[in-house]
Amino acid sequence: MTKSIVLTKEAPAPIGPYNQGIVASGSFLFIAGQVPIDPHNGQVIQGDIKTQTRQVLKNLQAIIHQAGAAVESVVKTTVFLKDMNEFAGMNEVYAEFFKIDPPARSTVEVARLPRDVKVEIEAIVVVNA
Repeated sequence: MTKSIVLTKEAPAPIGPYNQGIVASGSFLFIAGQVPIDPHNGQVIQGDIKTQTRQVLKNLQAIIHQAGAAVESVVKTTVFLKDMNEFAGMNEVYAEFFKIDPPARSTVEVARLPRDVKVEIEAIVVVNA
């Protein structure tokens, strides 16, 4: 198996011992959970669930593009919500990014997320298909 690291300045830099993404065997990109951090200043985007979800998906999109893939190549996401009552708002913005043939998805409520954000999303993407 080969693996290569995917890093872009258009998404927040890792804040721990992990990478933004890893392409495995030249076929799959595994993207670490992204939170609503502005990659240009490193600050959490304040706002409601829609605002935070939009930034998370922009961060994911930047990593996907850096790997040479497209949003349409996402095959699986996992969404972590601080409050499942905010599912509808997250889902509305999510649908803006995944308009056609959305990926498989799991959504779970968690007790707490890094930097006390409202949402975190990770993804698996097919690259070089």
